[in-house]
Amino acid sequence: MYNWLMKMFSADMAIDLGTANTLIYVKGRGVVLNEPSVVAVAENRLLGRKEVLAVGEEAKKMLGRTPGSISAVRPLRDGVIADFEIAEEMIKYFIRKVHNRSMLTAPLIIICVPSCATQVERRAIQEAADAAGARKVYVVEESTAAAIGAGLPIEKPVGSMVLDIGGGTTEISVMSLGGVVYSNAVRTAGDQMDSDIIDYVRKNKNLLIGEATAEEIKTRIGCAIAPKDKTGERSMKIKGRDTISGVPRETTITESQVAAALSQTVGKIIDTIKAALELTPPELSADIVDYGIAMTGGGALLRDLDVAIRIATGLPVFLADDPLSCVAKGSGKMLADLDKSRHILQTMY
Repeated sequence: MYNWLMKMFSADMAIDLGTANTLIYVKGRGVVLNEPSVVAVAENRLLGRKEVLAVGEEAKKMLGRTPGSISAVRPLRDGVIADFEIAEEMIKYFIRKVHNRSMLTAPLIIICVPSCATQVERRAIQEAADAAGARKVYVVEESTAAAIGAGLPIEKPVGSMVLDIGGGTTEISVMSLGGVVYSNAVRTAGDQMDSDIIDYVRKNKNLLIGEATAEEIKTRIGCAIAPKDKTGERSMKIKGRDTISGVPRETTITESQVAAALSQTVGKIIDTIKAALELTPPELSADIVDYGIAMTGGGALLRDLDVAIRIATGLPVFLADDPLSCVAKGSGKMLADLDKSRHILQTMY
């Protein structure tokens, strides 16, 4: 009777618990939430514990701008939980938000994890969702969900390759007949690109900038290949703290400079793709020559990244429709047909 009531009052959901953003797909409603994976907490010294002040978009606005008693943190690093208690509170908040703050919710949850996550890390993610009130939790690898969300024919006897570049990890998988033939992940992705830009600006322009400014640079003028025509390249003004004088100042950064800053990370992503191609069975490799590599995730939006991969591999490369939502939509499709997807879902108990 209890389980029947829980099903009546809860809508099952799929969660793309990303390092940068969390997306939630609710069965029958589609993607209903897309917010930054950021939590603002205050240290309550009297009670000896942390109190959550804000979650998501509101908390992201506080990054780098909080007083000593408040900190805006990302509870996930490299796609896995770095702070269990804060991650649990974040998941609870998002579940209540999509259910209009109703406490009478016990949804079945499919939650996505990087393929490089260890069994301990997978269990931590599952336990966080359990503690947030789920009645049952399944985990699925992000690249598998991304391939389904991108509309690749993974159930057919042909090779499908997907490259999912998120905030914390870059994953590449080859799938056929509904299973994963090859999968690998490196903890180099969108966050590393931000760090590269911060380091480049500090070393070459003697200016300290924060994560938010680096992300804005990447979004506005970021590119994987420096433009050949320097006369028409884009630039933007940035502000930060001078490393020598310690006072705030303004400078300009160009597309070519951003491409130089990102060259090492782009190279590592290309090396990961080449390693996957070397270990892919020959028959499936032939399919990839025909069908190409599908790119998903926020990092895939870096301008000319597909061109850089195409030049390095000689293979067709295409950006999936709505790459940011592919993982959430793919896990949502599995949620809609749970019995058919059960062979690629995992549970720790």
